[in-house]
Amino acid sequence: MTKQRYWTLVIVAFMAFVVAPCWVNAEDKVVRIGAMYPMTGRAGLYGKDSVAAAELAVDEINAKGGAAGYKLDVVFTDSKAKPAYAVRVAKRYISEDEVHFLFGVVSSGVGLAVTEVSKENKKIFIGTDHASTRLTVDNFQPYYFRVSNNTFQSMAAGALYLKEMQATKPWQSIAFIGPDYAYGHSQWDELKYNLDRYGVKYKVVGEYWPKIFAPDYTPYITSILNDKPDVLVAGFWGGDTVAFIKQAKPYGLFEKMIYFHPDAGGNYELMSAMGEELPLGLILSARHHDNWPDTELNRTFVKKFKDLTGRYPTYAAEGAYAGIYCVAAAVEKVGNPDDTEALVKALEGMKIKLPEDPEGFTSYIRPETHQIVQVQAIGVTVPNDDFPPAKRMLGDWKIYKAEDIIPPQEYIDMKRKK
Repeated sequence: MTKQRYWTLVIVAFMAFVVAPCWVNAEDKVVRIGAMYPMTGRAGLYGKDSVAAAELAVDEINAKGGAAGYKLDVVFTDSKAKPAYAVRVAKRYISEDEVHFLFGVVSSGVGLAVTEVSKENKKIFIGTDHASTRLTVDNFQPYYFRVSNNTFQSMAAGALYLKEMQATKPWQSIAFIGPDYAYGHSQWDELKYNLDRYGVKYKVVGEYWPKIFAPDYTPYITSILNDKPDVLVAGFWGGDTVAFIKQAKPYGLFEKMIYFHPDAGGNYELMSAMGEELPLGLILSARHHDNWPDTELNRTFVKKFKDLTGRYPTYAAEGAYAGIYCVAAAVEKVGNPDDTEALVKALEGMKIKLPEDPEGFTSYIRPETHQIVQVQAIGVTVPNDDFPPAKRMLGDWKIYKAEDIIPPQEYIDMKRKK
């Protein structure tokens, strides 16, 4: 063997046993996240906005070196807003893609199905948008965390708003319309619980339960008009909100009663879809607002999203953005994405500043429920063309403190005993 041949073999051996493993380890230093969002139909915009915002957060974090030296990598799959299909996707993510986190989901029905997969496989599931309180109270399990407000928080703020309104604009009768599944029923039950808790006197004159994505709300609209509530509380989300308001407007419904939609009604999708046709004076809220709070962090998030996509974000976007940052913060604290139990502990009680936080407040995850705790802002539709194509945005804000709208411990104990 020549001396040149000898040293060639030595170098090859060195590359194979020393350098190559370093390359492999570098490639392996990845946080794998399996996300599910609806991409078509009435919920499709929520999914598209969630994907765009998640990718925005991933790019920001990876550009700064990742989390504890790990790059974030997200795989997205259309959940089709169908629980059984989403369960199959979640199981595939775990068995084939070996993800560290399950992530996303818009529909609470899908969330309730995927949380069972998370529990069975001891795989952390970061819920970014769906809102039924059942996931954090009734069906609580240690591997599920939610990074956007749940229905209890929205309806507690709503009950406080209605209580205050009775003093200036007296009302007595109330009715509810919302989708006939966990998300809708949670809202109505929790609104009544909080109205009772705050000592509000009211009379229920109607309950209406269309199916999710119902094409025609006319029968419900005529029933509501016949029942003549002083306040109509709506529990729709996404395109269903747009469809209901468009169909109810020709009947003059909004001139005949107070329309109150405190969980998902104030979504930018409604503002952009209806323009000047959106009635003024509707009382709405959502889990994130493009024009509140007026902070540098929120303005920057909204601008970056607009620059990336060419449109202003729906509230689902901020939830996905928050979820990616929570994953990164947990991995950074633990040091690697493989220690699931340590990641659970890192997420419990985590404090993280998010675009929807006003000055002086920082979001945090409540250990008792794994639910993020945030401020709730409720506003009224007013003329505003700063966010085209919208011609209406929310204004005349009333702000409710985070600690005032979380489920009290006795409520949690009662639900979990059941």
